[in-house]
Amino acid sequence: MSIALHGRAALESAVNIDTTVQEKNITYPTDSKLAIKIINRLNKIAKTQGIQQRRTFVKEVKGLRLDIRHFRHVKKRKKATRALKRLRTIANALIRELRRTLPQYALFECYQADFLMYEKCCHNNPRIRTKSILCMSHKCIAWPKEKITFSMNMAAKPLWHQPLKQILLLV
Repeated sequence: MSIALHGRAALESAVNIDTTVQEKNITYPTDSKLAIKIINRLNKIAKTQGIQQRRTFVKEVKGLRLDIRHFRHVKKRKKATRALKRLRTIANALIRELRRTLPQYALFECYQADFLMYEKCCHNNPRIRTKSILCMSHKCIAWPKEKITFSMNMAAKPLWHQPLKQILLLV
């Protein structure tokens, strides 16, 4: 974009960059969030394809989300572990059901990559350092290095940059 604005002057070795810190909606990728997101996406795929599911597990997922809420507390850890295990079971059951009932053209042409990623995320080991993140617009892998204590991260976003040599064009 800046090459279009400034032409060859933008290709200099030194530029002025103005960056501001803005809040971004980035959260720590926990296994429970991934499982819940997979379940919601599988239900959405079934709805768009017009498939009648045996169960959607919507009410049960709401209750399991509440069970996982305070998983670091000593007395809640066992309940949270059971809830995470159940979420993974639900996600795997929905994956198997949609693999059976989706038409072959939709499964192979539209959703094959998504199903492979969902299966990979469901089989994440809790002790590994890399976690798969399902973003809304694209897929990526995150390497968490430290515990994030709040849900909103601060991210630097360059608003504009301009070359050091100012070129004044008079039209």
